[in-house]
Amino acid sequence: MKVLVEKGTKKKRQTIVILQVGSLMNFVQGKTVANQVDEILLERIRDETYSPGSRMPSESELSDELGVSRATVRTALAKLAANGLILRKQGDGTYVNARARDASAFLGNLWDLVELIEGNGFKPSIRFLSIERRPATEKEAFALALEPSEDLIALRRLFYADQQAVILADNVIPSSLLREPFESIDGSLHIRDIFQKYFHQKIAFAITDIRSAVIGEEACTYLGGESDRAILKLQVALYGKNNLPLALGTNIFDDSVLRLSLVQAWS
Repeated sequence: MKVLVEKGTKKKRQTIVILQVGSLMNFVQGKTVANQVDEILLERIRDETYSPGSRMPSESELSDELGVSRATVRTALAKLAANGLILRKQGDGTYVNARARDASAFLGNLWDLVELIEGNGFKPSIRFLSIERRPATEKEAFALALEPSEDLIALRRLFYADQQAVILADNVIPSSLLREPFESIDGSLHIRDIFQKYFHQKIAFAITDIRSAVIGEEACTYLGGESDRAILKLQVALYGKNNLPLALGTNIFDDSVLRLSLVQAWS
């Protein structure tokens, strides 16, 4: 078993990892204690260690089990509650939201297309369509904090749910962020892996704008159906640490196959 121990002031804490035998938990040194606790609880909800509708251990029990303060546990639970994954009933305890697993946009990760497809019960795969360098448009340069006409790397990919094409995804990334040879980029990888492997960046958060649109002839050639049918267009901006803009994305989303839902908690 690995137990987390917190040391230091409230503003600055040091994580010490103590190894013990017989635990399934996998703590990673270097991450904050709160993030590790959050990941553990999230994984338990995902794999139904805490089954839908069940009562979770108390803050005190989790604190003792994980070897962290109750304040840290409380912070992790508050994050899960804010995303609608758990329900906190005063005087009764904390329960896993029985409907949480129905949400395909788990934790609001609308930019994570692989997770979106998996959340709908399908096996995801990615077909790499094209990659090119091109100048940024005025709108792209403004959104990515670039100089006018600075070079971008444009990726086009097609996402499948089982064997059916469901999302046409276009991403543009500043060429200045590239840390590996352009020719080596494998567009069939998960977007997180692309950023880590070729740009040495981690996605911290994303902002997604969802709009209804007509699919059009170009997207129709990939997704099928009538060219005048309505689809969802997801405009995504990805950010790294320190609010650094990393990429823009346009995802043409076939909602006749995939459900797009959000979970939100009401106080």
